[in-house]
Amino acid sequence: MTRNVLLILFYCLVATKAIAQEGFPVPPADANRLFYLQRTSNTNTIVYELNMKDGKLNTSNPVHVYWIRYAEKGQTAELSWIQRAFAYGVKIKSYPDSSYRVRLVSYAGYSMYLKKGTDGKYRLYAAINGKMMILNHIFVKIIGGSTFSPDIEYFEVSGYDPSTGKAVAERKKVLKSEIKDNGN
Repeated sequence: MTRNVLLILFYCLVATKAIAQEGFPVPPADANRLFYLQRTSNTNTIVYELNMKDGKLNTSNPVHVYWIRYAEKGQTAELSWIQRAFAYGVKIKSYPDSSYRVRLVSYAGYSMYLKKGTDGKYRLYAAINGKMMILNHIFVKIIGGSTFSPDIEYFEVSGYDPSTGKAVAERKKVLKSEIKDNGN
């Protein structure tokens, strides 16, 4: 491996350890993982990964989303239809340059972008501190509400700077006006 690749891998590990929420498990490393999402309600984790078929990205459905049920036996499970359609699923818009805009169905206010790098690998970019960074983790602070309508104080995004490998994080307030997305 080249020095730069090793440096980026090191920073990814450091970013994951430094930013991981206290008491929450970090999913095992996987080459296809884009990011994972955790919430204050329990340690169950939603994983977002590349949807690969025969070694190629499934361009009609590029992101696969599933659970790691840490609060149970640590098993993986697919999202239910309700979870996919109203909470943790994604809306994807493809662009002519073979990139994709990715949004959580439950929050239209935060766009992420799936892009293929010059090395041929896909990465998920998102705005962190006003710059496009490689996303690694989202943590949602829930302060009340119900299962279908939680009151969210903030969400924290973390990742790393693709040019330096430095870990980055930002806490963002949730704007009620951005929760529903009726369009693309």
